[in-house]
Amino acid sequence: MRKWVAVAGAALLAALAGVQGATASDRGHESGTCGGRGLLFCEDFQGEAIGGASSLKWGVDTKHGMLSVERDGRRGEKVLHVRTEGNGRAFLKVDDFAAPGNSFYGRVRLKVKAFPTAPDWAHYTLIETTGAGPEIVRPLGGQYVPEGRVALWGVGADGGPTGDWTNWRQSAPSRAGVWQCVEWRMDATDNRVTLWFDGVPQPDLTVSTKQHGGNQVDFLFPKFDTVKIGWQLYQGNPTPGSYDVWMDDIALGTRRVGC
Repeated sequence: MRKWVAVAGAALLAALAGVQGATASDRGHESGTCGGRGLLFCEDFQGEAIGGASSLKWGVDTKHGMLSVERDGRRGEKVLHVRTEGNGRAFLKVDDFAAPGNSFYGRVRLKVKAFPTAPDWAHYTLIETTGAGPEIVRPLGGQYVPEGRVALWGVGADGGPTGDWTNWRQSAPSRAGVWQCVEWRMDATDNRVTLWFDGVPQPDLTVSTKQHGGNQVDFLFPKFDTVKIGWQLYQGNPTPGSYDVWMDDIALGTRRVGC
């Protein structure tokens, strides 16, 4: 009898340990998808049908481009496929967006098949935020820089007193063909944009009210109401002639989401 109780007790302890282990694993999985607290928007595409992308939670903004949901061969999970031709655009659009204090964090996992290699200074955007105010703020984009023949990540803006600028850095080359987790923060206290790649801070890419692209005019956030995530290229007849981007685990929140 005592032997049976001992075996049963050991089995119970093992089961409890398994449950605790599963719980920890689940928490880790949730923090990487849509289970986190403080989220204002989240989409992991697992509930979307394969094919043309559409949802009641978000809209679509395209010109010479398309969005579709497919399975990613690396992980077998559903992801968003963004494809454009030439200098087209294709964005998942979060409308009616409101962040407390006009400040928020974002996270997206992404893979870009290829970045432009022509024309010189070809400019691309993957994340764009707009609202009441003239500035269009682009937390993630970049340019093909002929010196060094390399595509570089950069934070940028357009449409306001600061004009059209991209704060690219030689220290942040845009990497093609690999999955990356990109996080960003929009901090309205000093109009600061901060980035992390795969959990690593990218201080060279930070911009703020008075530190942005060598411009002497103060950079100011609009009152955000729209966030667009996808791809846009602004120059005609680029090389390559079409662009493919895969995205997953998009989240916007009041605290850092994490990778």
